[in-house]
Amino acid sequence: MSDWPVKPLVEVCEINPRRPRNHDLADEQLVSFVPMAAVDEVSGRIAEGQSRTFGEVRKGYTHFRDGDVLFAKITPCMENGKAAIANNLIGGYGFGSTEFHVLRPRPQVMAEWLFYFVRQQSFRAHAKQNFTGTAGQQRVPTTFMSSAAIPLPPLPEQRRIVDILSRAEGIVRLRREAQRKAAELIPGIFLDMFGDPVTNPKGWPEHRLGDIAEVVSGVTKGRKFGERETVEVPYLRVANVQAGHIDLSVVKTIEVLPKEVEQLALQRGDVVLTEGGDFDKLGRGALWEHDIVNCIHQNHVFRVRLVRSAALPEFFVTYLQARKAREYFLRSAKRTTNLASINMTQLRALPVVLPSLDAQHEFVEHFNATRSIQSQQSAATAKAEATFASLLAWVFSSKENL
Repeated sequence: MSDWPVKPLVEVCEINPRRPRNHDLADEQLVSFVPMAAVDEVSGRIAEGQSRTFGEVRKGYTHFRDGDVLFAKITPCMENGKAAIANNLIGGYGFGSTEFHVLRPRPQVMAEWLFYFVRQQSFRAHAKQNFTGTAGQQRVPTTFMSSAAIPLPPLPEQRRIVDILSRAEGIVRLRREAQRKAAELIPGIFLDMFGDPVTNPKGWPEHRLGDIAEVVSGVTKGRKFGERETVEVPYLRVANVQAGHIDLSVVKTIEVLPKEVEQLALQRGDVVLTEGGDFDKLGRGALWEHDIVNCIHQNHVFRVRLVRSAALPEFFVTYLQARKAREYFLRSAKRTTNLASINMTQLRALPVVLPSLDAQHEFVEHFNATRSIQSQQSAATAKAEATFASLLAWVFSSKENL
């Protein structure tokens, strides 16, 4: 690798090539359309390609063609790794978000080589350091892209290494697929044991959540306490509560009154839910199984503490994924264009189809065994992703940084 030449990116590809004056396309002809949301930051692929007429997109959009590399320039899409190779475009042409940089390979470089280069964590970290613009609208400038130094082995060597990288990435994809399938096991066991709560084929009784659980909201940020004594404790934000799990990668602290800690401190077996978000994430919930002392939650997160003689938390957190709960939340929620939210009254009124406690205990045994499988799959996926990231970093190390 130390013998490979290192060249500015602008020498090996066209960056944001000019739009041709004439695409030889009629206004009514269909072309591919790629909004930012269509690029999957995990797989690095265009996951949901669309089509529009050329007349609809000829102005006001970024243009590209088969074989070009798309790289998100705006935060947080760039940091998240949104990049893809444009392939199988309708008629060979595509249009999309103006927040893409387009890299068009010259003869001495493969599109895949460029793609893997910009997908590196180190490249994206360097790009972030060169952001321009204001907060929330920061972008990677074209000047940075043009001057970025890329190692350039001969084409046969590029093909050989790209083949190795694609095989390694294939292992990561298989691990992610296995993890996804493992995540489907618990909802599948739930339906097999209890049936669909919408039809309730086993005739289980139905209760309001507020009758079988204590449901409370959390503390509001930014309050003024004056002379009152306060304490600083960790708290859960909306970002910490994901569908089916708690993300503790970043746990912030908040100033509160001591009595609020007594009232709101989370206990093992509590279920926490978000009050709003995207339609598909509305009412997402997770089981609190952690030992963070005096951890509370903010007001956009609800805490559900079940009466254990009626309902078990492992059952309830799985019930939240069932169709009956999802449909209730969507039907009850206050909606805007892209978001929806529920209030505490609506959450307390959630209908819960409740099997016998013996049946719930049997489900919990399966739940715990399956969670062990999921944990193993998650660890294997994380290891595969870390190995692939290390491989990328090693491949693109040049004589300038060895």
